[in-house]
Amino acid sequence: MTNFDEILTAVRAQPVRRIAVAAASDAYVIEAASEAKRQNIAESILVGDEGKIRQAADSVNVSLDAVEIVHQPEPIQACAEAAKLVSGGKADILMKGYVHTDDFLRAVLDREFGLRTGSIMSHVFVAEMRVWDRLIFISDSAMNIAPDLEQKSAILLNAVYLAKLFGVEQPKVAALAAVELVNPAMPATLDAAALGTMADRNQYVPGATVDGPFALDNAVCPAAAKHKRISGPVAGQADILIVPNIEAGNMLAKALVYFGGHRLIGLLVGAKAPVVLTSRADTMESKMLSMAGAVLMVNRKRATRLKVGKVHF
Repeated sequence: MTNFDEILTAVRAQPVRRIAVAAASDAYVIEAASEAKRQNIAESILVGDEGKIRQAADSVNVSLDAVEIVHQPEPIQACAEAAKLVSGGKADILMKGYVHTDDFLRAVLDREFGLRTGSIMSHVFVAEMRVWDRLIFISDSAMNIAPDLEQKSAILLNAVYLAKLFGVEQPKVAALAAVELVNPAMPATLDAAALGTMADRNQYVPGATVDGPFALDNAVCPAAAKHKRISGPVAGQADILIVPNIEAGNMLAKALVYFGGHRLIGLLVGAKAPVVLTSRADTMESKMLSMAGAVLMVNRKRATRLKVGKVHF
């Protein structure tokens, strides 16, 4: 798959799934749910303040006559109720509505009714780069704040899994830093180099080509890599960008939207079920596309989990 239209085409031919939307009293969310239903992609259960949900639907002329609504006016409790619907098998996908990410993730991580698996969960933004006719996967931009080397290994595995699910058979992974040279004063460069070496020595099995450190330009632009005399199969050709921390990832993803006009899908990987995690400010289209991406995840269920190898001293 090289663009989001191909994703929409794929999921329209697959079984319709149910999405539990937490704190659903948002016009963009309701429009996205309506559009996903119209395109035969997914049906939604709207969890939140019923009065506000209906008011938001009226503001965008969306009928809720055939939509299930679970009344829970308190946003944190609405997140919990939505998570329970997914963990209890009444819905296939969990989605964040108009609620802060940390409050939403509290429900995802709850030990009683949440979606923990024992493996690390991480967020992946999928960016549609039409100028290059391909997708770029960016992780982690919304969940893990300052991951250490072992956490970055697991984040990388999650991103590789998602890229393969979206049709990238042998992903090229660039571990990013501010520069492309190892500098002991810049920890991100050390982690990036270690990730590449760990992959070369089979300490974990990503099913991908991993290299780093890369600055952003020479990770994605062949001309920049060539001009800086950086070689290798990943240089200028990266499918996956592993960012050093949440600030870098979040700003990179939002820059693509607000400066570049690119479309994004936002998904949480590593939970018991797919989780749609977008910004409250994201458009209806972005939310609907993220729903479609989550449906694709359900219909191509992860068969195995990869164990991250330990470093022994």
